[in-house]
Order: sequence, then structure tokens, then C-alpha cells
Amino acid sequence: MFQAESVSYSLRVNGVERDVEEAWLGESLLHVLRERLDLPGAKNACEQGECGSCSVLVDGSLVCSCLVLAASATDSDIVTVEGLEADAHTGLSDVQQAFVSEGAVQCGFCIPGLIMSVHDLLDRIPTPSDIEVREAISGNLCRCTGYGRIMEAVRSAVSARANTAPEATS
Repeated sequence: MFQAESVSYSLRVNGVERDVEEAWLGESLLHVLRERLDLPGAKNACEQGECGSCSVLVDGSLVCSCLVLAASATDSDIVTVEGLEADAHTGLSDVQQAFVSEGAVQCGFCIPGLIMSVHDLLDRIPTPSDIEVREAISGNLCRCTGYGRIMEAVRSAVSARANTAPEATS
């Protein structure tokens, strides 16, 4: 009978080195985040990279964590929805707060992936057009909202960031 060899390694998740003990080499980053590191924000839905529910940032690139082997990310910086910079008063990032304020959370299953996608978008394009927003979230499936509230949440986050940006000096 074949027995898979277990391995141990470390991952840098949300700025902290985390040990992964006695793992199977073929475990997905999604599985390791949720089951081994107790970071349940990324959701396990399709396991085929089609729904966006498991989106995280790896070295600044948005990826579906279900498609990444965890052991291949040992030299990477991984950011999950739990690791987004939060406001001291609310404990939420600006995008998370916008989703709550605009009622874009519904059942909540797809929201962590959508929030990661929107953070990624706004970090690259601070004032995206509606088309750019739709393109950025096109890999995230939501069955509750119809995307109207999500679009409003993105607009709200853009506005909030514009209002907190340092004034340009002449």
C-alpha cells in the first residue's frame, strides 16, 4: 500500500511565519490556510478556480488558493482577507466596511474573495471605471446580490480612499 510522505514547512501569511507540520505535499494553499492554519476567510466552493471564493494575494498577485500547492508558496508573501489592513475603530478594512455599509454582504460566502479582488483592483487602479470593476470581479461568483450592491460598495470604497488620501502639494 502506498503511503504519502508528510513534509513540514513554513509559510509567511499576513506577515507572520506559520509552521505547517506533517502535511501532504499535494495540499492546496486553500486547504492549508483553512484546515492547518485556522484561517477560514478563503472559502472552499468549486476547487477548480472558477468561483473566486478562495482568492488570496500571493506576492501581490491575486490567485485562487485552491489551485496553488501550499508547499510551492514557502518563499512567498501570502495575504488573506484576515490580513487586510484594518481600521483601528471598526476592525475592518475600507473595502470590508464599504461592503457592510452598502449591504453587499448577503449570505457572505463569496464576500472574502470579492473583497480580495476589490482590494487588488483599487491597489492597482485607485479610481476604476465600472467596466474595470466588472472585469476585476468577473472571476467571483455571487448568487445573492445581483452585483448592484457590490458595485455600490466599490464606489463607496473608492470615495472613502479619495477622501483619506493625503492632499497633493504644489
